[in-house]
Amino acid sequence: MAIKLTLQAIKAAKPGPKRYTLWDSELKGLGLRVNADGSKSYALKYLFQGRQRWRTIGKHGSPWTPDTARNEALRLLAQARNGIDPEEAKREKAVADLTVAELCDLYIEAARRGEVLTKFDEPKKASTLATDESRLLRHIKPLLGKKRVRAVTPDDIERFLHDVAAGKTALDERTGRRGRAIVEGGRGAATRTVGLLGGIFAFAVRRKLRPDNPVRGVQRFKDGRNERYLSGEEMARLGVVLASSEGAWRASEEAQAAWLATRRLGRPPTQGGEAEDPSATNAIRLLLLTGMRKSEVLGLQWRHIDAEHGYLRLPTSKSGAKGVPVGETVIEFLAGLPRLAGNPFVFPGRVAGKPFVGLPKVWERLRTRAGLQDVRLHDLRHSFGAAGASSGNSLLLLGSILGHRDPKTTQRYAHLARDPVRAAADQVSGIIASALAAPALASSGAAARDVVSPPVARQKRMERQAMEPVARRRGTRSG
Repeated sequence: MAIKLTLQAIKAAKPGPKRYTLWDSELKGLGLRVNADGSKSYALKYLFQGRQRWRTIGKHGSPWTPDTARNEALRLLAQARNGIDPEEAKREKAVADLTVAELCDLYIEAARRGEVLTKFDEPKKASTLATDESRLLRHIKPLLGKKRVRAVTPDDIERFLHDVAAGKTALDERTGRRGRAIVEGGRGAATRTVGLLGGIFAFAVRRKLRPDNPVRGVQRFKDGRNERYLSGEEMARLGVVLASSEGAWRASEEAQAAWLATRRLGRPPTQGGEAEDPSATNAIRLLLLTGMRKSEVLGLQWRHIDAEHGYLRLPTSKSGAKGVPVGETVIEFLAGLPRLAGNPFVFPGRVAGKPFVGLPKVWERLRTRAGLQDVRLHDLRHSFGAAGASSGNSLLLLGSILGHRDPKTTQRYAHLARDPVRAAADQVSGIIASALAAPALASSGAAARDVVSPPVARQKRMERQAMEPVARRRGTRSG
């Protein structure tokens, strides 16, 4: 149907069971789409290089009226006659106008759909996406968000790197009633955020939003990995604090039960200041005993424990599904933990059917009491790795236990591994040190020989002593 598109004609157009088009009798190809929900929009149907194309002009209403839509359609038709496809020109303009902030939003949306893969060819985990979004919000958008994607240069990336390192995006602000966002910046944050930017611009190249990646070739700061390990003495201090917290919790539970038995007479008992939920203290123990990540420990369910074969079968982790090999110590530890009916998690929380939450805050209190203020929860994983390397285990085996898919990750513990050359040197120096510490025996020729060459002299002396009875017996028979 072709009618002259006027305001009255458009107002009179009623929606039908499905969308239909009213064509303008004054300009061929211009139409009004009337949707089933009553909304109306202008569109242009045109030919470009022998093929039929459609181009939506806009929804009816300001600024689009029959007259403004007709003028826009004339402009688009003239563009097509000059060899420029209006629809392609629209997409090109949208790409040219795309800002870094808009690109970041496209990247996150694609990542949530599982379209952005890690180096292990797996979709990003929710925890990784949360970290990415934080870096986008706190660093990338404030400094580069308004810049056009196609206008970003390597110089811009280098300037961004140094600005984040210098703390230009640092802030300390409240987030909600109890939350607080503290952003400090620094070289580590700068390097990791530029790494994320590299992934975002690689995504832009794949989507043909720009021809190259401006991050490539930009020299970043060396990512100084935290290598804080607990010493044996520090582990002992932590053990004391854990035991004290668990004892305070048990005492508090017993006091509460006794108060309830008296039908709530008197004041209710207060919880001791050192008392911590056993789910938290036991989760910390398992972190140290296995080298697992916090998310893996808190997400551990009873069905994941393969006690027969000595494995924790994790259906998901940072590097995908994996089995964590554990010894009898861990199996016995887990077997001794109580089970909460109706809750599948080994470390249950206060919400029915959910795991424990709030472990970082509990750790802050425990580490303060243990005098370990600079130790992060993740350092417990490093401590397991360090203990494994220093005990003589190969880095290959250690990487398998920790679930490292990249051998380079395990190399951080290489300097702690026992070196056979160092062991030999230690043995030799030990012999010399023993000789130097021996009593002054300068008057004894045998002692002097021992000091000069302790192992050789000792061996010859032992051989002489062993042969003396034989010589005496031979002498007796010959006589």
